[in-house]
Amino acid sequence: MSEYILRGTWKIGWALDVHTLASYIHFDRIETKRTIIGEALFQLKYRDDRTQVPFLVDELVKFLETRIVTPYIDVIFPTPSSKIREYQPVYDIASKVAQRLKKEFDPDFIHKIKNTSELKSLNDPLEREKILQGAFDVRDSSTYRNKKILIIDDLFRSGSTLNEISKTLYSKANVQNVYIVTLTKTRVNK
Repeated sequence: MSEYILRGTWKIGWALDVHTLASYIHFDRIETKRTIIGEALFQLKYRDDRTQVPFLVDELVKFLETRIVTPYIDVIFPTPSSKIREYQPVYDIASKVAQRLKKEFDPDFIHKIKNTSELKSLNDPLEREKILQGAFDVRDSSTYRNKKILIIDDLFRSGSTLNEISKTLYSKANVQNVYIVTLTKTRVNK
């Protein structure tokens, strides 16, 4: 595992590792070599292998236990999902991390209010930011005033979504600090 600092509108953010190490063409298909965490996340998200959850939770908890800010975090939020599905992997992971760290977990405080197009297909970070502008709101602006928030996400790409969520939390909920942790990040931020 290699730790990466993530920069954005939050106080500090981290990714536990990169998602992929390399991609190459093998005969008639693309083969992808992933990191250990990247492979576990891939199996969970795209193969519905929920047996990966304990490993991913363990990795996040081990990492967060080494951070000086962790004892001061008041509540953990998952990044709101871009897709409605029966099982939300990030919500499951974030709730289990919160349990293990004995932190409050609130999956519904920040929510999407604007339907945005699928961002995966957009390579222009400025276009992504524009689409996400005003996309999130908070349930009650006074609930976490002056509190320290940890947002957990699975994959960091350009940071556009997390930047917009962070801005929303600072401006609408008046939180004191926002911290970000993601399981993986892409090798290229676009």
